[in-house]
Amino acid sequence: MFTKVFIIFSFFLITTSLNAANEDCFDCHNDKELTGEKNGRTISVNVNPNRFNSSVHQDVECIDCHQDVDADDLPHEDDLEPVDCSLCHDAAAENYNAGLHGKAFAKGDPLAPTCKTCHGYHYIIPVSDHNSSVSPLKIPFLCGSCHKEGTPVQIQRNIPADKILQNYSLSIHGDGLLKKGLIVSATCVSCHTPHKVLPHTDPESSIARQNIAKTCSVCHSEIESVHRKIIKGELWEKEAHILPACVDCHQPHEIRNVFYDQGMADKDCLRCHEDKNIKATDDGRSLFVDEMVHQNSIHAKISCSQCHSEVNTSKLRPCVSIKNKVDCSDCHTEVGDEYATSTHGMLAADLDPNAPVCKECHGTHNVLGKTNPKSPTFSTNIPTLCAKCHREGEQAAVRYTGTEKDIVTHYNESIHGIGLTKSGLTVTATCTNCHTAHHELPHDNPESTINAKNIPATCGKCHHGIQEAFLKSVHSPNITKTDKTLPVCYDCHSAHTIKRSDSEGFKLEIMQQCGRCHEAIAETYFDTYHGKVSQLGYTKTAKCYDCHGAHNILPTDNSLSKLSHENIVETCKACHKGAHRQFAGYFTHATHHDQEKYPILFWTFWGMTGLLVSTFFLAGLHTLLWLPRSLKWKKELKKKLEKIENTSPDKNESADEDNNG
Repeated sequence: MFTKVFIIFSFFLITTSLNAANEDCFDCHNDKELTGEKNGRTISVNVNPNRFNSSVHQDVECIDCHQDVDADDLPHEDDLEPVDCSLCHDAAAENYNAGLHGKAFAKGDPLAPTCKTCHGYHYIIPVSDHNSSVSPLKIPFLCGSCHKEGTPVQIQRNIPADKILQNYSLSIHGDGLLKKGLIVSATCVSCHTPHKVLPHTDPESSIARQNIAKTCSVCHSEIESVHRKIIKGELWEKEAHILPACVDCHQPHEIRNVFYDQGMADKDCLRCHEDKNIKATDDGRSLFVDEMVHQNSIHAKISCSQCHSEVNTSKLRPCVSIKNKVDCSDCHTEVGDEYATSTHGMLAADLDPNAPVCKECHGTHNVLGKTNPKSPTFSTNIPTLCAKCHREGEQAAVRYTGTEKDIVTHYNESIHGIGLTKSGLTVTATCTNCHTAHHELPHDNPESTINAKNIPATCGKCHHGIQEAFLKSVHSPNITKTDKTLPVCYDCHSAHTIKRSDSEGFKLEIMQQCGRCHEAIAETYFDTYHGKVSQLGYTKTAKCYDCHGAHNILPTDNSLSKLSHENIVETCKACHKGAHRQFAGYFTHATHHDQEKYPILFWTFWGMTGLLVSTFFLAGLHTLLWLPRSLKWKKELKKKLEKIENTSPDKNESADEDNNG
């Protein structure tokens, strides 16, 4: 602790003493009107203390640089010796003296730049500060102040390159720096170095032929392996691991993001392959290449020899040396690596005839970008492309042993398929959105995008808000730690038969889907009014998601839950406009079958049921016991009625009237 205090205190004393020493200089040089004389010219010698104290030299005493000034004899003489920066920056000074600029200065060249030409003097700020004159974004303008067209240096000195600044600004390096603000892009000092600037003819120069690859490799560290992947063999390396000089193809200051023709030109290939009748000798397939088709493809600027890299220009037929098929991964390395570890790639590695390769999906000479509506990989064409193998009866569907059947048909009938094929919504999920384009794997593979642990992220690429809600819900493994399998997107929505969540069918089916995991709770729900009405097919009655939420299901003790004490009244009001706190106290899952949880309801139900059964039993018993007596009374009553009818006088009178007409 004492050591730290001592160091801080010492630093404070040193800083204070430095500032105190410089204060004597600032007493005069803080005057904005203060002038001096140099080489017969009147110059300002004003130094702003605030700007100086913000510079990299803020802790340096004035007399450390101006060593011919006697601090005890002020004011000093006007004619001071030039500051020698090498007193502190000896390494930089040594490089400067060995370079073109230093040698020109030593010869007395008035156009030779010095330290202060680039860095300034009293107000030097770090190169990392964007206001610095030597920050990456300002380097082209700093160097251009001498080397652009029309400057004295460009006119009066022998500099082989012309239009340097103009060419740089149009190059890929200049475009990255000046238009996109990429400060990692190469600037003048990246290639020529900051201080030891030498001509390309000097063996020690950073741009000498034997050194240029090393200079470029500071940024392009994998350049050798990249070039081996683009053009192999004779066209590039004459000796193993020895690259040609970068400037052989990429002209200095004019570097473009294009391929520079080297070796065999396309017209040499087309001398044979533009013939529509040309065929392969081994299997008779057509080898005709339509130049216009290729020119309209995404590979229009790619030379034949970049893909067919085994061509040998020394042969009468350069393509006779080709032994292998085109390897797209030479340029598309990342895609190739993904494909190699996918189901398709592993089948191809096993030489399975059913394995799709690049040309199956993208074509050969007619490759189009995925944003081109005519491309087979354009969004609306993806289902048709995948269906070539995965439709029922095709090779992929035949070898598939899983539970998903009629995949293509189901997708076309799903909300995703309808949105894509009928509404033309290119943002709708297609096969590649879920399974990826080049790294498709079975769902039981932990690396698969459709694996249970990865499916929320896969669906979340489009349904981001829903994913965020889901990851905070009780169904998320981030929230619920359990050995049981938690549901994910396809457990409720399925994989290929996804329906609109507001459709009648989905609303009714979701009850059964929740019940697959929450079986006991589902039984209690179907015992309630809501459940019984739902079973009759009415969708306006409250379902699980109406009360608990769909993707944002939370425990009831969570204040954000729809069923928390704070929110339950509002949840009920969604259907029951006049709901209040007492109304919300309704037991939604109360069942008379649960004696422990709902004892009052249990005993009330069985009490009422017992009373009802007893009443019917006693009434039935009474009826059964009364039945014999009732039958006996009925017979006796019938006899009495018959006897009365036989003895009635009215009956005899009626008979006489009938006889008399």
